[in-house]
Amino acid sequence: MGRIAVGALALAKPDMAAKTFQLDAVSNPQVPYVVRLFGAREVALGVVTLFAGGKTRRGVIAVGVAVDAADAATAYLAMRDGTVSKKTAYTLLGPAVGAVGSGLLALVRRSK
Repeated sequence: MGRIAVGALALAKPDMAAKTFQLDAVSNPQVPYVVRLFGAREVALGVVTLFAGGKTRRGVIAVGVAVDAADAATAYLAMRDGTVSKKTAYTLLGPAVGAVGSGLLALVRRSK
């Protein structure tokens, strides 16, 4: 449900989502477009996870973990190359790392 909520916000209010992520949509007019791409992906992953069952759900959760890990890596790389500030990178890293942990926990619980 968290993915769907975050994705819906990004789709409906990309400027607000960008501000939450500390991205500057004013000086970079492409930010709302990219935020909407992120939002569509999050809604899709969330909905597919809700409707999947059994081994399929486990696979979709694993895909979500991989996507979240890629988001965390992207935030780190953006910080390292100066694309975003350290403060912004941590704002982006925190939820991504939390989502990886949440997904891994769900996978462990499903394997029992």
